[in-house]
Amino acid sequence: MNTLILQEEIQQFLARNAQESPTKIALKKSPFEGISSSELATQVDGKQRTSTKIPLWAKTPGIYFPAKLNLEQCSSEATGIFKSSLIKKGTHLVDATGGFGVDSFYFSKQAAKVTSCELNPELATITKHNATVLQADNLEIISVNGVDYVLNDPAKQFDYIYLDPSRRVQNKKVFLLDECEPNLVQLQDNFFQHSNTIISKLAPLLDISSAIQHLRHVKDVYVVSAQNDCKELIFVQEKNYEGNATVHAVRLFQGQQQVISFTYESERAIVNEYSEPLSYLYEPDVALSKAGAFKTVGQVFNVKKLHKNTHLYTSDQKIENFPGKTFLVTQIESFTDFKKNKKSLQSGIIAKNFPLKTEEIKKKFKIRDAGDSFVFFTTTLNDQFSVIHTQRMLE
Repeated sequence: MNTLILQEEIQQFLARNAQESPTKIALKKSPFEGISSSELATQVDGKQRTSTKIPLWAKTPGIYFPAKLNLEQCSSEATGIFKSSLIKKGTHLVDATGGFGVDSFYFSKQAAKVTSCELNPELATITKHNATVLQADNLEIISVNGVDYVLNDPAKQFDYIYLDPSRRVQNKKVFLLDECEPNLVQLQDNFFQHSNTIISKLAPLLDISSAIQHLRHVKDVYVVSAQNDCKELIFVQEKNYEGNATVHAVRLFQGQQQVISFTYESERAIVNEYSEPLSYLYEPDVALSKAGAFKTVGQVFNVKKLHKNTHLYTSDQKIENFPGKTFLVTQIESFTDFKKNKKSLQSGIIAKNFPLKTEEIKKKFKIRDAGDSFVFFTTTLNDQFSVIHTQRMLE
């Protein structure tokens, strides 16, 4: 960490060039002694990257930004705030994989104390500086191996152990839970000797059912999305819990949270109603799809499915606050009739449970994207291949 960057003159330069291309700054000669052009570019790039992801950092004077990889791997402000709601006030949490410290910071808003461990001393120094700037006085940042810090002293006890296992091991991406570092599957019993509750942020691509089988005492699973993009899977393990895991599909949308909770046992027991497309068509948010709430969403919102394997829903009356996209149905035709008509079409294309993929349909029928009209190519009742023309309804 180059502390010269924190000087007033340098901070003013960075503010004036906040919208400048980092690459352009990096290629120019640095106007400041002791500070390289690449260091200036890193700060400008950091402010730009965090402007929407973690805006509190971007707008706070004196924040120091690390390399872009650390910013890419850190949580967003929205997901950090959500995770902080999972712990009780007045508790002590250890973040064994601190990183840039976004999660640690928001946990410190709830906890009496947060101890954040970061193996990289440079990143730990940066995060400690930023915690001071953000006035997180109950956030202690130490440069140690977090797993060793927690496990090597039998006397250490915490209310919560938080982990964000790295999905990049030896510069290669890994996808299986027991390939990540630290290996939560292997170490979970050791962690339970130091806390009754383990909270883990896991990869969005992870198979939830498989993870529940590999992890002990899973009480809750949170599937968190923002802007219809699955951001995180949060697993909460509670020592000695032996019941079924409750899965929560969490949609962070327009500053609000929509949460649908269920168990896989309750999901399997639901019998959905089916229907041909009615006046309105609904495409669930990715949080519901990833969570596997295919029957639950139909029951909760009293909408009918188009087909057992088509995760699209329909109703005669518009359902307010449906967790996903809502469309007004304007025309329905069979795929056979669609092919016969051969009319030109300018519309967004969505293929769901259909033999052709979206890009194949666009190419085959020379369809161009246009406006807020969308055409669904899907399978409806009696295994009928159908084409549903719609208009997107803004929420």
